[in-house]
Amino acid sequence: MVFRGRFADIDLKGDLFGGVTTAIISLPLALAFGVASGAGAEAGLWGAILVGLFAALFGGSSTLISEPTGPMTVIMTAILTSMMARYPETGFAVSFTVVMMAGAFQILLGTLKLGKYITLMPYSVISGFMSGIGVILIVLQLSPLLGQATPAGGVMGTLTALPEIINQMKISELFLGMLTLGILFFLPTQYRKQVPVQLIALVAVTLISLLLFDRDEIRRIGVIAAGLPSFVIPTLNGEMFTNMVIDALVLGTLGSIDTLLTAVIGDSLTRKEHDSDKELRGQGIANMIAGLFGALPGAGATMGTVTNIQIGARSPLSGVVRALILALVVLVAGELTEPIPMAVLAGIAVYVGFNILDWSFIQRAHKVSMQGMAIMYGVMLLTVFVDLIVAVGLGVFISNILIIERLSREQARQVKAISDADGNDVPLTDSERALLDQANGKVLFFYLSGPMIFSVSKAIARQHHRIGDYEAMILDLTDVPMIDVTVGLALENAINDALDAHCTVYLLCPNIDTKQQLEKFHILRLVSADKTFSFRYEALDAAVKHVNPAS
Repeated sequence: MVFRGRFADIDLKGDLFGGVTTAIISLPLALAFGVASGAGAEAGLWGAILVGLFAALFGGSSTLISEPTGPMTVIMTAILTSMMARYPETGFAVSFTVVMMAGAFQILLGTLKLGKYITLMPYSVISGFMSGIGVILIVLQLSPLLGQATPAGGVMGTLTALPEIINQMKISELFLGMLTLGILFFLPTQYRKQVPVQLIALVAVTLISLLLFDRDEIRRIGVIAAGLPSFVIPTLNGEMFTNMVIDALVLGTLGSIDTLLTAVIGDSLTRKEHDSDKELRGQGIANMIAGLFGALPGAGATMGTVTNIQIGARSPLSGVVRALILALVVLVAGELTEPIPMAVLAGIAVYVGFNILDWSFIQRAHKVSMQGMAIMYGVMLLTVFVDLIVAVGLGVFISNILIIERLSREQARQVKAISDADGNDVPLTDSERALLDQANGKVLFFYLSGPMIFSVSKAIARQHHRIGDYEAMILDLTDVPMIDVTVGLALENAINDALDAHCTVYLLCPNIDTKQQLEKFHILRLVSADKTFSFRYEALDAAVKHVNPAS
């Protein structure tokens, strides 16, 4: 059998062990995310199977493990909650239609080759967004951790109902949840290396619950029905179509960011480079199929991917093996999930939420940048209490404004206007400086360097405001590789102001690309060909002869 592309690097032993190990890691997480979302443990397991299988087959990374993740589960929980509240009969189908739409959006991103742009986002925004997702996941699990059903209203609903939840909490389930968290946080490292800590907590606390409590005293998952999941007929609601599109864009964008960031981590470990666009198409196909079968959407999972690589996996075969093992568990051993307490899964979800929090950046944000810290905490609070789109959109907007402002200050220093050669850092040779001195202050040497973006236009206007004091101006664009429209207009104004003041303009622009941009802006029409030069000495010589013919 000949393997092509990503399957060409199969390491049979490494891929098999990687698939088995990641399946063991995925099992408790899939159960926890399924229950946390409100779609049920079965939806979580089939999400891990379908997303993992089809992303492995059609994706652009050799070792990426895809499955339902904490951030995707938080978004899916909000979608399910809102849709079921408005449309009790069709809300479930509408919610998973949104998942299909999100998958289609990811396919579109990949087809348009936009993968490389997805992760071009300030880290402070990503950090705040992910930390906000972690906080949401933790808050939403407080009620199940205390033995109560999750109240409606998301984070605010849970916080509002918290006093009543605490008053009615079940000590038995709180004990099991806290015991789960104790194992997850404090199990010695030597045991974690042997077996995934989530699986240890799941099995150990489930056994303890059977020994200490009656089956009916504790809320448990119940038996997962054997057989394939039910097909979900796509349902479009005209009244909710706009909201469905927005939810799909949020879900698809988050899944894309989550996946590509994980793929970058995988690349750093394997020393290979993934295909971002192909990966997005693969994730889109996987999520569309998951939506068709009422399974949770997924994305690249960091823990599973890193473990997969460390075990020795080198091809997508490990992802296929992992999906087949999980499918075998569902189809053959579904009754084994029956005694698992809900509080255990809530504890696992809280642990995942705690790990989603970007502790590394939180601890040093105030040392790195006060602006970055403000953006990070602002995005986090907006994510938790307002809206995910508002949080990311506002965070990116403010971050870009601050970056542009900082770049503008730096770039403005590269706009210089001199009339004598003494005490300046304009890159002139000794012979060129001597020529400028011969002009006796009648020539303005206007020097620009670096990319000229719109924010530099004010600096250009400031530097040439006294143009009437000179008889000639040399506009030196030798070191300018790029000019945007706003700067082009500013240069046009500078040239027109000079001409209006009867100041002769000489243009120095040897860069072909820059000259083509000036031609598009019709700036070259303002300066005659005999006053356009490619060398500084020639331009200075012509300007000096113009203002001082005797020289």
